Amino acid sequence: MNEQHPSSLQEEQEMDLLELVGKLWQCRKALLKACGIGIVAGLVVAFSIPKEYSVTVTLSPESGKSDKGGLADAAAMFGIGGLSGGSDVDALNITLFPDILSSNPFALELYSMPVKVEKDDGQVEMPLNEYMKEQRQPWWGWLMGLPGKAIGGVLSLLKEEEKETGAGLNPFRLTQEETGKLDAIKKSMSANVDKKTGITTITVTLQDPVVTATVADSVVAKLQDYITAYRTKKATEDCAYWEKLYKDRQREYYEAQQRYAAYADENKSLYTQRSKVEGERLQNDMNLAYQVYNQMAQQLQLAQGKIQEAKPVFAVVNPATVPVKAAAPRKAVVLAGCVFLAFCASVGWILFGEDIWKKLKSVKNEEQN
Repeated sequence: MNEQHPSSLQEEQEMDLLELVGKLWQCRKALLKACGIGIVAGLVVAFSIPKEYSVTVTLSPESGKSDKGGLADAAAMFGIGGLSGGSDVDALNITLFPDILSSNPFALELYSMPVKVEKDDGQVEMPLNEYMKEQRQPWWGWLMGLPGKAIGGVLSLLKEEEKETGAGLNPFRLTQEETGKLDAIKKSMSANVDKKTGITTITVTLQDPVVTATVADSVVAKLQDYITAYRTKKATEDCAYWEKLYKDRQREYYEAQQRYAAYADENKSLYTQRSKVEGERLQNDMNLAYQVYNQMAQQLQLAQGKIQEAKPVFAVVNPATVPVKAAAPRKAVVLAGCVFLAFCASVGWILFGEDIWKKLKSVKNEEQN
């Protein structure tokens, strides 16, 4: 069996490579034309994409205190159950922040918030959901959406129009338009959590710089309220429970006090053994009611303190500010990408595509003959 020498194989590979380079050099004008087409296409694409502004807010969340101490709270904040004794693990840790931002309940909190938009005739205030409808899109997005709009128009003609109930947004049963607005709001927000340091980065991307900063600030505030409400829910329920008991025991103590005072006034001149025993009983009832009332007051104070301890602390490391420069599109990157794709497509056609096309064409001609 004949085996080729490694040096001869290397020479053949070098010859093939030189042949390919020579073929490309012969077609250099076609490559230049393709790159020129790529430049034109890149410019069209880059200037067709609307400008988008991004605002990034950096948070350093810290968990509230608990009965198990700071180490257990830190474990609960990061979703680690081993340090908390295995029984009281906080289900809402920082790793869930991205899921919270992409949820419908959180997006509904922002759905009707007012934003101020700069227009040709001045500043106009509108709900965020209406602003999401006015965001511009590239021309190819409009063209691709035409079939869907045509189908939707036909379907709307075939079925009866929905009557306005005046009840407003129904989170349980959203319309197609409301779902689209909510999806646009959720898509504009993102969160990135560093599990090692706990630093949370929240980014909002929209087409108006002032609206972007306003929404970013509101997202941070509502996220803080959302987390605080969750973390303090149990403590708030406990506080309401102890407050109810406190008021009940307070009423019982006041009633016992009034009964003893009324008896003392009515029997202050009597010194019978029966009146003495009755007075002692009423006094004991009053003292017992006071002790229970005092205990409930202490428990209520402890419960109120736990609400404050359960509140998480959010240190805003980098607050929201109105961006000066657009974050997208990156025109240079788009232009370079289009030129690169045009060059690669042209090289592929010259080296492989043209030969394959000629072979297919010759086979077709032979079949016809």
